[in-house]
Amino acid sequence: MTATTIAAVRETDRVDESLVSAFGAIVGNDNVLASFDQRLGYARDRLPFAVFRERAGTLAGAVPRLVVRPANEDEIIRVVQLARARNTPIIPYGNGSGVLGGAIPLGGEIMLDTRRLDKIVSINPTDAVVTVQAGMNGAEFERQLNEAGYTCGHLPQSIEISTVGGWLACRGGGQASSRYGKIEDIVAGLKAVLPDGTPLEVRPVARRSVGPSIRDLMIGGEGAFGIITEATLRIWKKPEIERGVVLAFPTQQAAWDCARLIMQAELRPAVVRLYDRVESDERTKDIALFKTKPYLAMMMFSGSEPLVTVEQDMALAIAKELGGEIGPDAPFHHWKENRYVAYSQKWHDAGYFNDTIEVTGNWSAIPAMYDAIGNAVRKIHPGVHFGAHWSHVYPEGACQYMTIRLPPMADEVALPIHARLWDAVQELTLDHGGSIAHHHGAGLFRNPWMQRELGAGLNVLQTIKDALDPANLLNPGKLGLRPGPNAKDIRRD
Repeated sequence: MTATTIAAVRETDRVDESLVSAFGAIVGNDNVLASFDQRLGYARDRLPFAVFRERAGTLAGAVPRLVVRPANEDEIIRVVQLARARNTPIIPYGNGSGVLGGAIPLGGEIMLDTRRLDKIVSINPTDAVVTVQAGMNGAEFERQLNEAGYTCGHLPQSIEISTVGGWLACRGGGQASSRYGKIEDIVAGLKAVLPDGTPLEVRPVARRSVGPSIRDLMIGGEGAFGIITEATLRIWKKPEIERGVVLAFPTQQAAWDCARLIMQAELRPAVVRLYDRVESDERTKDIALFKTKPYLAMMMFSGSEPLVTVEQDMALAIAKELGGEIGPDAPFHHWKENRYVAYSQKWHDAGYFNDTIEVTGNWSAIPAMYDAIGNAVRKIHPGVHFGAHWSHVYPEGACQYMTIRLPPMADEVALPIHARLWDAVQELTLDHGGSIAHHHGAGLFRNPWMQRELGAGLNVLQTIKDALDPANLLNPGKLGLRPGPNAKDIRRD
């Protein structure tokens, strides 16, 4: 395994001044970032593999040719048209919070930073929607909605370091998804710029029946089919009540059954989180109840009375039937106070190889899938940390979110092991009928499994991509689609 050192790239780096001038004429010279250090800051997103490489002084991908920062849709149209005329690929960039390499340049791309499009355009209380520009920071967006008495309902762990457009591009999920839905359930309409510079608008209406959803080509498209510039999202009144409950279960199966039956009873708590023994022990080690009922579950019920109490009482009755017992609420308060904290960085700083992988499974498959993955991971390396929790629950299944962590060791030893861990998790998920991604997206790192995941559907997406973007200039090589001229397998090249 070889990798290009940052120092070597710096030595040979050259900037095309004619390109700087051409884009500067559109967005202003101050909004074209051309220095090496400025561009280096856009050389990766939060893909852990890329963090490991950077920690060792190397690059997973490449340093972009330029960074351009347009201020509005018109400037984005002109940037796209110029890039097309110059045969220059573009990667849309929000805040770089993605963890699958979807914003990593592989060579020759310019980065289109959307963060100057950072405002709420309008709030429509009658229709209960908000229109917001794609580059707005997620936490600031939610704060302004709260001040107006509303919530977007999309509250991902990354809310403080992500943009609204990024939520759509990666088809994300927030922590209160069992009440409000995922981002695809929240989006009523959007605006985007297609690969040839044509503006696209999906008008925000309650529903339509005019063929397949064009909106959903952009939601989850990770910038490969168009650059999202604006979204109209559903909003809800800010909850009057948020009530958390901690439960202890005697077995993992009882906890799974509780979540399943709650969702199948048509209850919608805002939060449902179930933890395996490893993650339960981390959160409950000083609580006596969990010595006899060691599996932790947390729920949050929100809204207004009497609905909150009715929903809570019905859910807790189901839990009681399965041996669930109400425990001290300290684990819930700790989670709520730290719900937007990213823990990976402390492990990376200490030399560990920490990663998270989220997959989807049906309730009938989750027990065997969880056991198979855990056994395979532990067999690959005896010193690995493996823990899981289940959130984003549905009547038919749930998201299984796994943390995998290798102890400090040499990169040439750790990175092949890291690749084997990913291979095992993704292949076993597919073996058990699950999906290889729940809400992080596909990016670059999931390319090896996209054909098996989508089957003929990947060919459908490629056909659409070829029709819209025949020169393959918008974020080439992501989502398992046709790579650009500088394609590489970043795990092995």
